[in-house]
Amino acid sequence: MNTPRSRALSQLASIVDKYRQHGDLSQLLEALAAFAGETPTEELFAAADAYAGIPEVLGPLMEVVVDREPGHARALVRLANAYWLAGRGPDVVGDLASRALAADPSHRGAWHLWALTETDPRGRMQRWLQVTQRFPDDELARANLADNAASVGTTEDDPVALKLALDTFAGLRSTASHPRQVEALDQAITALRNR
Repeated sequence: MNTPRSRALSQLASIVDKYRQHGDLSQLLEALAAFAGETPTEELFAAADAYAGIPEVLGPLMEVVVDREPGHARALVRLANAYWLAGRGPDVVGDLASRALAADPSHRGAWHLWALTETDPRGRMQRWLQVTQRFPDDELARANLADNAASVGTTEDDPVALKLALDTFAGLRSTASHPRQVEALDQAITALRNR
């Protein structure tokens, strides 16, 4: 079936294939700009999903979506992620994450990027704590909270942060099902208890 979305994905696949063959970034950016200029936002967004792991593709496409729709939370998060993967730094990425949160306070990815971009270790721990309070079943956020609390607790000799780390690791351990995950959590808990 030749739908607009499948046509857009096919066009983008051709652009990316040429880039992979020749590695010419300026040619890629020129082709992406032409493609984005003639592709409606939803089709552009859907096609870009297939290349979410390639920041040099995803970034320019999401820039177009954000230019068209500055409050498009999903596009802001995708752009922030592309920028993070490309090494754009916490200030730029944090600004995009904050804009996404303002547009959609329930967007979990925006919260993750917001927490990730805090440069102060204690501040980052506090941000991850906020994310886990907002999304109690988010295991990735809980793991990040535990890691950051363990770091703060050990580097600053902070018993409150250490307790937070231990409690969070223990909570993750109680729901872990994969043997490697259980083993890693047991090692983290033992290391913190023996500190």
